[in-house]
Amino acid sequence: METTSRAVEQVPAAEGGQQVPSARRTVDGYLEAPFPWYGLDEAFTGPRWLMQVGTAADGAVEHGSIGHGDEPSVRHETAGEDRGRFAVVVTVAANPSRRSADGTGLLEATSVSSAAWLAGVGLLSFTWPGQMDHSLRDDWLDQQTETAWALADDLAGPEWSSLSLPVDGVPTPFHYRESEFGWVLAGSTEQGVHLGAYGRGMSAYGLGFSVVKDIAEYA
Repeated sequence: METTSRAVEQVPAAEGGQQVPSARRTVDGYLEAPFPWYGLDEAFTGPRWLMQVGTAADGAVEHGSIGHGDEPSVRHETAGEDRGRFAVVVTVAANPSRRSADGTGLLEATSVSSAAWLAGVGLLSFTWPGQMDHSLRDDWLDQQTETAWALADDLAGPEWSSLSLPVDGVPTPFHYRESEFGWVLAGSTEQGVHLGAYGRGMSAYGLGFSVVKDIAEYA
């Protein structure tokens, strides 16, 4: 799914896991979305924070992420180190293949696979092996990103299992998988959006999702 992030990029992490105090996230991009945003439901009482939105080729907001728990950061990890507890919910507009705003081409359709891929890549962005040499990190990320895409394109494959979680109080089927880096899941809602989620340190089995009533409260 070809999208570009803008305005509310994730704050980059410096060495050692400290976040660089640049370009704090804003709510502006989220407010421009023509679809509802989802987060964990009210059973989760911890911190919540904005991450980033992504736009389609015509500039329309197409997806975005909201974090819950400890803000994750890339860090050098050693055995037994506490890597934090977090869950990120990715909301993706359910769009069919459609013409671009200027009429010059078609925009790619979005699907549950889109949500699964975005969630898989999101998890990777915070989980590169700390012992890896910096010169190898880009190659590792490229390889793992391709793997995440292949897995997202085969949701009926053996790497995925089924999991039912409440969405707005309604039991909803999700595709679910675990890896050494954390877990990823993806499904669809009755509100015309696809949901992806990823995390570590928090069990996916106890999660529930609901529409964010006022995204401006996150600003």
